[in-house]
Amino acid sequence: MASYIVALTGASGAAYGLRLISEFLTRGDDVEFVVSPNGFLLLKEEVSLDCEGKDISRVVIEYLKKRGAKLLKGTLKYTPSAEVWSPLASGSSMPKTMIVCPCSMGTLARIASGASGNLIERAADCVMKEGGRLVLVPRETPLNAIHLENMLKLARLGVAVLPAMPAFYHKPKTIEDMVDFVVGKILDSLGIENDLYKRWKGSGGHA
Repeated sequence: MASYIVALTGASGAAYGLRLISEFLTRGDDVEFVVSPNGFLLLKEEVSLDCEGKDISRVVIEYLKKRGAKLLKGTLKYTPSAEVWSPLASGSSMPKTMIVCPCSMGTLARIASGASGNLIERAADCVMKEGGRLVLVPRETPLNAIHLENMLKLARLGVAVLPAMPAFYHKPKTIEDMVDFVVGKILDSLGIENDLYKRWKGSGGHA
């Protein structure tokens, strides 16, 4: 079983998920990733990553290398979201850590309600019921009461709800700086040391 499950869904912010995968692989962690149909549309629209009819793991690895990833020590395995017979869909595969990044409000709602219509939602359900670690990274604004109620429900169940909200105190100069801030926060939530963003040192200065 991979060290981490990373799922990409149809919320804007594909770069966050790809950068997170890059960081895991650079650390030497193995990643199994799942992409929803709308997630593929956003990969093509937002980062010009066309996966149709291709070896998806290889396409993602090549993309990460072109974006500056030099030494990817971990392995990357792609599993289709329709493959509900995957070990990821069974609690017997042991507790695991899963990050849905970005997480659409539709996916979040189905996870909150226990409705498992695809492998992403079923894997998230298994992670919760087996006491694993689940991190959801929604990217939506404004939020309506349904969104907020679903997030509150999940937070009360121990799910980490980590909205993609870049900060500006570290004076980001590029889009990559803003992406790294969010990914650094995800790693923080997992207890993984990282230096992807400058940490606040108090009034009068920061790193």
